[in-house]
Amino acid sequence: MQSTTPETRLATEADFSIIRYAQCWEDADVLLNALDIQPGDVCLSIASAGDNTLSMLTREPSRVVAIDLSRAQLACLEIRVAAYRTLTHAELLELIGTRPSPRRAALYQRLRPQLSEESRSVWDAKPRDIAAGIGKAGKFEHYLDLFRRFILPLTENRANRDALFAQKTKAERQEFYRRAWNNPRWRMLCRMFMSRTVMGRLGRDPRFFKYAEGPVAQGILERTEHALTELDPRENPYLHWMVFGAFGEALPHALREENFARIRDRLDRLEWKRTDLQTYLDTTDLEFIDRFNLSDLFEYQSEEETERLMSDIVRLGRRGGRIAYWNMMVPRQRPELLADRLQPLADVAARGHHDDRVFFYNAFIVEEIL
Repeated sequence: MQSTTPETRLATEADFSIIRYAQCWEDADVLLNALDIQPGDVCLSIASAGDNTLSMLTREPSRVVAIDLSRAQLACLEIRVAAYRTLTHAELLELIGTRPSPRRAALYQRLRPQLSEESRSVWDAKPRDIAAGIGKAGKFEHYLDLFRRFILPLTENRANRDALFAQKTKAERQEFYRRAWNNPRWRMLCRMFMSRTVMGRLGRDPRFFKYAEGPVAQGILERTEHALTELDPRENPYLHWMVFGAFGEALPHALREENFARIRDRLDRLEWKRTDLQTYLDTTDLEFIDRFNLSDLFEYQSEEETERLMSDIVRLGRRGGRIAYWNMMVPRQRPELLADRLQPLADVAARGHHDDRVFFYNAFIVEEIL
């Protein structure tokens, strides 16, 4: 009998049968810089939609294991793997939904034979999502689509939205944000639409906020100002998608043409399993793991549960290995119990948090196994 873990308990409380995230809303460039994957490393990654797991292949690891409790999320990874194997780079961008295409259904039929029966059943039931682009198929993407179509036009006209991505100096971006973007209606509607209640119902799941502290919307508003002023919106594919419903010239790491062949040629180093992290750590035959991409996993766990899971991560982690994860509303980091086994890399984390173009998160944590 499988033991009950925090993640399996969560699966009984939240709906894991749907595609919750059709894309990885975590900045892969930040992740890769933080993990500093070395040739030959063994890596473990929360699958999510698959993009960041695939990006890890570009750093020459010997093995990448992706895990997720959700069959639907693993189907997102699997369809991407099939797309890299079957399609050209341009066709991949069409399938994702970031370039115009009348033939996404035909592209899907070309790669469909490579999918497992379980993943076929997920995607065969979603012809409209395939026609629109598989990167738009998740609950969270639908939530962002509502924001783009119904909220943003009430606060920012088309000229403002276009001007956001015009070339500007940092001082000019700050002035544009102060003068043109950050109006009272913007702040009011964002606080409503990005509230715990609305985001829980439309974008994530109410259960995901069980351990949340403080207001959700205020933190996102503050990080939004950072993304629109300190960072250059022209270089932010995630922001472009939120505003226009597609990536612009700037693409996430896994979708850049220079990374396409490197990912395709290393797909034999990737495997995926439907399981939770605690069960995987308890049952894996791996002797050690060098790098851990843990997404925002600890967001959904108590401090006690986090302590146990981190203890098992350290047990399997090789000395000098790294773990990286995000905090949105739940402050999680190395427990004091592991102070002699896990060292915070505060400078690396601070740089990553500053550079992070996905501005939902309040903290980025990087720790080294001693």
